[in-house]
Amino acid sequence: MPMGLLALIAALPILLVIVLMAGFMWPAKKAMPLAWGLAVLLGLLIWQVDIMRVIAASLEGVLSAIDILVIVFGAILLLNTLRNSGAFDVINKGFDGITPDRRIQVLIIGWMFVSFIEGAAGFGTPAALAAPLLMGLGFPPVAAVMCALIFNSTSVTFGAVGTPIIVGTEAAVSGMLPEGMAMREFLVEVGYWSALHHAIVGTFLPVLVVAMLTKFYGKNKSFVEGLKAAPFAIFAGLSFTVPYFMMGAFVGPELPSVVGALIGLFIVITAARKGFLVPKETWDFPPENEWGEDWGEPLKVEEKIDRGPAMSMTMAWTPYVLVAVILIITRLGLFGLDNILQAVVIEWEQILGQEGVAWDIQPFWLPGTVPFILIALVTFFLHRIPGEKVSQAFGKTVQQIIPAAIALFFALAMVRVLVQTDINAADYPSMLMVLSQSAAAGVGQAWPLVSPFVGALGAFVSGSNTVANILFGGFQFSVAGGLGISQTVTSALQAVGGATGNMIAVHNVVAACAVCGIVGKEGFVIRRNLPASLLYTFLVGVVALVVIYVFGAGTF
Repeated sequence: MPMGLLALIAALPILLVIVLMAGFMWPAKKAMPLAWGLAVLLGLLIWQVDIMRVIAASLEGVLSAIDILVIVFGAILLLNTLRNSGAFDVINKGFDGITPDRRIQVLIIGWMFVSFIEGAAGFGTPAALAAPLLMGLGFPPVAAVMCALIFNSTSVTFGAVGTPIIVGTEAAVSGMLPEGMAMREFLVEVGYWSALHHAIVGTFLPVLVVAMLTKFYGKNKSFVEGLKAAPFAIFAGLSFTVPYFMMGAFVGPELPSVVGALIGLFIVITAARKGFLVPKETWDFPPENEWGEDWGEPLKVEEKIDRGPAMSMTMAWTPYVLVAVILIITRLGLFGLDNILQAVVIEWEQILGQEGVAWDIQPFWLPGTVPFILIALVTFFLHRIPGEKVSQAFGKTVQQIIPAAIALFFALAMVRVLVQTDINAADYPSMLMVLSQSAAAGVGQAWPLVSPFVGALGAFVSGSNTVANILFGGFQFSVAGGLGISQTVTSALQAVGGATGNMIAVHNVVAACAVCGIVGKEGFVIRRNLPASLLYTFLVGVVALVVIYVFGAGTF
């Protein structure tokens, strides 16, 4: 069969995902099983793979999803615990009295707080939390959603304690690394290059968002009013991206977002309170009776002052501080805790007797177990949460994770089928390799410019950087290998693109609009955010061209 036709056939499962999710707005839990089924049929009928190998590959994918689900469960459980204890209301209230300038408020909450929540919890929670908080401060609902979604990008590559890389990228390239290269070593390098690209471009994202805010939602419809806050916006950008890059470069992919945001949040709040670089003239939205029809309805006064139970700010932040401390101690290898946590390994080599099909898990090394679930359990006692509230937290977490579980089981099963079709009776390369060879031939050496757009597409259709990396990570890895360019940098571009696509990810937009009471505005929000997403993605591609072809980055 001609390679072009074979590549088109191999692409059908991924194209089906795009059509069903982006075109017909199907949820992932419905689209992914069909895509997996199509991949299985193609593997059996076209590639003539043995049915036992297809079953083993699917089982490998299902088992690999456990890693992600443990992290998702722990992150959501901690979040629901803090909601039920009233801690999150206290944290929100703490932002109220720092500054009346909306440009500064959006930087503190939209940029810093969103980045922190993304680093600690991820999985679509930051924008859905920050947008209502901005509304509570007086932001128009559509403006709140726009800002929260655009800002929920730079931190996403390392969201949920590095899950998109340490789980998503690992699952995508499992079995594809050259002999002698450890997976951890590869993932750390991917984290380094991801952090570098984000640090260069993401530092200026706050300026863009503030300018968009004043242009679209200011009385004078002026970019200039936003640019007057540019010195503080760049300062806020650097306050996050500098420690973010340092953690990505010298520690690993688990901590850049959460630690960068914690440090940046302290710096920016302190600077705002002291008036450092804050514009002399305070900027605000026009009166509510002058808001545009497409701005959304303002919150009612009684909703704005609904605060929840009293708790000290220190006590409210303690669980997140404990999470950060435990992560730093364990990931830096202090006290030998990393070896202890990694000592327990559950593995299954040669699943169903199939060569190269294997799975393993380190249950106590997963951040979902330590620290998320651990700290959630500690918080039950620390915040004296009643048994009824504890049950509610667990119940709601299980309800939230079920749709994600279904989607992830079939997404990873599909990807592993695409990868494991390398052993077949038709004597074809694997489905993923066929796709890679065709793409490499079509785009050629310009791939670094295109690569982040592939990641963005994955996030747009799946609503998750982790799933995007699973879907396209192996594909990008193979393309880079075929072109002879750095596979490490290209894998990083996939992870960075997945973050920029998060601004317009269908699932995240729907969720944020729903919690802000603007259901039906999803298409409007996506169109408004699309230029920012495309600009960020393009600039990352330009940086990548320089990194790879000017500086010759990465021999692998």
